Parts: sequence; C-alpha cells; structure tokens
Amino acid sequence: MSETAIPGRDDYRVFYPITTRWMDNDLYGHVNNVTYYSYFDTAVNQYLIEAGGLDIHNGAIVGFVVSSSCSYRRPIAFPERIEAGLRVERLGNSSVQYGIGIFRKGDAAICAHGEFVHVFVDRAENRSVPIPEPIRVALEPLRIDAD
Repeated sequence: MSETAIPGRDDYRVFYPITTRWMDNDLYGHVNNVTYYSYFDTAVNQYLIEAGGLDIHNGAIVGFVVSSSCSYRRPIAFPERIEAGLRVERLGNSSVQYGIGIFRKGDAAICAHGEFVHVFVDRAENRSVPIPEPIRVALEPLRIDAD
C-alpha cells in the first residue's frame, strides 16, 4: 500500500472492540507485531460467525487464510482498548480479501493496517468452493471495490 493510500477510520465499514492483554506486549513495551495477526483473525471470524452464520466447529465449509500482511504506523500497548475496523477489498468466487485497520478506541489515526485473504474450502475434501451465499450476502455491505 502506498504512503498516499493509508486508510483512515472512515474507510472501514464495521468495528470490533479488542482489549489488549498483558501478554500482547513485547520486550520493547508495545504490542508485538505477530499479535496484530491475531487481532485480524478475531475481527474477521467474529464478523463471519455473527453476520454470515459461519459454523467454525461443524460447518462443511471453512475459510483458510492463504495470505496476510500488515503495515505498522503507531505503536499500541497494554492496557489500551483498541478497535479493529473491517472492510472487503476484493470479493471473488471462492476468496475474499479483507482490509483490517487497528485504531485506539475512538481515535481517527490508524495504528496498523493489514490485508487478509480467505479461500473458502470444503472441509472434508480440502478443495476450494464458492463462497456460501449467506456469507457472500454478509460480505457485500463491507465491499469497497464496489464503491
């Protein structure tokens, strides 16, 4: 993502609160870089479960992460309250690319932004399948590529 394309709070469609934990901090006193990926996974899956009806335990179709990245802008640390903003950057036949922004609670300045790609897979056959209709319907309102 180019320097001019850094997203802001208004570029995200839905937000989830996250409370940082003591164990999230690293030796340098801020949230460790790998922990952001956990925040991404939490926000995406919470949305899919709540809005799309994804059954992570017994569903025939699951989402596999095939790609992820993160750009860090401002550090965060325990005990801050943060918010993960979620949007859909690309919606394909069997895959979706999310954009996730990490913000301090109520703050307009982004602390980190990442991309996260899910491919939907038949759990039994381990093969990609079209995104299930209830999930596709839930993802549509988050799309920015349709703007």
